[in-house]
Amino acid sequence: MTKGSLDKFIRNQESQGTNCRLEWSTLFQIAVGIARGLEYLHQGCSTRIGHFDIKPHNILHDEDLLPKISDFGLAKLCQTKQSVISMLGARGTAGYIAPEVFSKTFGQVSHKSDVYSYGMMVLEMTGGRDQKLGVVETSENYFPHWIYEHLEHGKDVKLHSIVTSREEEETVRKMILVGLWCIQINPSNRPTMTNVVEMLEGSLECFQITRKPFLFSPARSDPSTQDASKSL
Repeated sequence: MTKGSLDKFIRNQESQGTNCRLEWSTLFQIAVGIARGLEYLHQGCSTRIGHFDIKPHNILHDEDLLPKISDFGLAKLCQTKQSVISMLGARGTAGYIAPEVFSKTFGQVSHKSDVYSYGMMVLEMTGGRDQKLGVVETSENYFPHWIYEHLEHGKDVKLHSIVTSREEEETVRKMILVGLWCIQINPSNRPTMTNVVEMLEGSLECFQITRKPFLFSPARSDPSTQDASKSL
C-alpha cells in the first residue's frame, strides 16, 4: 500500500510544509471504493463481517489510490446473516463509534454500526475537522450539527477555497448528505452499505436532507464560530 492511509490526505498538512490534498473527484471515488468494500464485508461474504474500527487510519491506498480496508483486529464474524451482533464491551475509536456500540439504549449492535463509522469518516473527508472552517470540536460546535443547519437553510457548502466549480460543489454536497444519512442515531434509520453505494452513484436531485442525526442540539454557539460560518 504505497500511498499510505487516508488520514494523511484529509488532515491539514500545511503546518508540516506538505500538501497532500486530493482532487474532490478522487476523494469521491475513494469514498465509493470504501463503501463497496464494506458492502462486500456485509453482504458479499458467506460469513458477514463487522469491522468495528472504520476510520481514516485504517484505509490504505495502493499506487493507483484504490482504497483497501485494513486492520481487522476488532472485527466480529456472524456465522449467519443475522442482524444483531453480540458484544461484551465497546470497541472502536472515539469519534467514529456508533452510539449503540457503547450503550444498548440506542439500539442493537449490527453491521449498521459500521455504516455510522463510515458516515463520520465521509464527513471528515469533506473537511469537517479542518481548522479552516473555524469549527471548534466541542459539544456546542459539533460539525455534523453545523453542516446540517447549513444545508437545511440552503446555504452554500463550499467548505474549502479549492471548491471552484459547480461539479465539485455537487460532489461535496452528495458526500455530506450521504454522511448525514449514515450517522442517524437510530440504527434502523441508517442505510445499508448497498444503499450507500446507490446513493453515491445516483443523481443528487434524488437526495433529501435527513432528519437531525444528533443526540441533542447545541444550546448556543461560539460567536467567533458563527462569524466564520457566515464567511464561507
